[in-house]
Amino acid sequence: MFVHSLAGIHKTVRHGHRYRDIAGVLLKYGFGDLAVTLGLRRYLRFGRLHPITEVETPKTRHERFRLALEELGPTFVKLGQVLSSRHDILSEELALELEKLQDTVAPFSGVEARQIVEREFGRPIHQLFASFDETPLASASIAQVHRAVTVAGDDVVVKVRRPHVETVMELDLAIMADLARLAERFVEGARVMEPVAIVREFSRLFRRECDFRTEAGHMQRFATLFAADPRLVVPRVYRDLTSERVLTMEYMDGIKVSHLAELRAQGADLDELARRGAELVFEQVFTHGFYHADPHPGNFLIRPGNVVCFLDYGMVGVLTLRYREELGNLILGFVSRDERRITAAVFRLSGYTDFDHADRVEADVANFIGDHLYRSLRDIRVGCMLNELSRLLIVHGIRLPSDFFVLTKALTTIEAVGRMLSPDFDLVEHAQPFAKRLAQQRLSVRSLGRDLFNATLEFQSLLRELPADAREILSLLKRGEVRVKLDHRGLEDLISTHDQVSKRLAFAIVLAALIVGSSIMVLSKIPPLWHEIPIVGWIGFVVSGLMGFCLLYSIVRSGHE
Repeated sequence: MFVHSLAGIHKTVRHGHRYRDIAGVLLKYGFGDLAVTLGLRRYLRFGRLHPITEVETPKTRHERFRLALEELGPTFVKLGQVLSSRHDILSEELALELEKLQDTVAPFSGVEARQIVEREFGRPIHQLFASFDETPLASASIAQVHRAVTVAGDDVVVKVRRPHVETVMELDLAIMADLARLAERFVEGARVMEPVAIVREFSRLFRRECDFRTEAGHMQRFATLFAADPRLVVPRVYRDLTSERVLTMEYMDGIKVSHLAELRAQGADLDELARRGAELVFEQVFTHGFYHADPHPGNFLIRPGNVVCFLDYGMVGVLTLRYREELGNLILGFVSRDERRITAAVFRLSGYTDFDHADRVEADVANFIGDHLYRSLRDIRVGCMLNELSRLLIVHGIRLPSDFFVLTKALTTIEAVGRMLSPDFDLVEHAQPFAKRLAQQRLSVRSLGRDLFNATLEFQSLLRELPADAREILSLLKRGEVRVKLDHRGLEDLISTHDQVSKRLAFAIVLAALIVGSSIMVLSKIPPLWHEIPIVGWIGFVVSGLMGFCLLYSIVRSGHE
């Protein structure tokens, strides 16, 4: 009990010191009013710095906010980078300013990096690597990387997590959660931004990025997905030299995509590189539903033969098949300027259910199309357009899932890279074939058969559970724990037609069985085949279609009698 109390006191003291740091930085950059609103008044007099006079040159409020985040350290920098994609809740000026946040900090000691590696694997460095360069190649807020050579002679880079970064991170995340709750209560208009939900999602993403075993898994998954694709190479992961704090991967030589002069000197086709980069991203998004969520120029290497190499797989996005289908519908709606298709896709993506206002949303989407889409496709900025659409939806109380904004940021980034390489780059043009292919696959006979098969299995499960559910209801009725009110009007008609209902039910069960059997035949590919689909399956679907039409006709006819 005493030890627990001491731990609580230590935690409170640590929080107090960090709150003083935060209050001092806010005061320095002219946000003393915000510090007071968030309940940090008692820390202001202990702040490390004085008011806005400490800032040497006059800057805008947005610039000062960015500088404050950079001074508060890696956790706040990462939060600002995540917020920079939320154009739905931030002004355009603030979002653009947050995109300038720098994730580079002074390196820590190479000796300390070597000691971390040795502690992680319980062996001296010379048993792990033939050589280990203690001078880092690059340094960021979470980790830094070092060149090394394995015992087998392979050139590698070793990514080492900063010492104690997890302690600082957990402290900052706890404080962020507290400040978010206070902001929702006391800062006017903050509730609309949902700060608590944002911090919760950010905490999940940040913790995943700090565990290098997760990043290693991402890399191996990408390597498997693109193993047969010569356009993309993924660095090999050395699992026996990888842990939570250390990631060892193949050293990849190449030219950064932002170094245009070097690329031209090497003979690279910049237009082809822009096209290839976009196609690889859309392949990830629409085909695999697993994509690199941070494809900025620093994460692109170009190798001989226009081969693309992505770096830093800490941040990835995952999309379900349904999400990909609706995203495809959204893209196709943009291309065809179809407000109904766009509105329907948005409704399904957001889970919107207030259809009393659907006409108003559709009318605003039609105006949005008139303002943004009646121009040359190459003049359309997909990222800006998606951000404007999300702002429009906010007015109607429609919130898209956080995955949408991660994807929007990735598309905005790859669009900027494409236009840097080729001024005439058109992202919509490259997205359209993937969206169309996904829609065609969704309507294929095999896909429909699979959907019918799955639906029938669910129906079969429902029928299997029905007796047990009915038994439970009857048991509750016997114990008098359920009261049922019956309205007997029309009961006589129901009794008089029970024979007809029974026949239809039996007919429907036979129809369901026929659909299940036909679906199994389609998936089994048992010859003879026609258009790669078993003929028996074709016959089953045709017969079940006729039976379904007869059943529907019988029901409709009885409804008119």
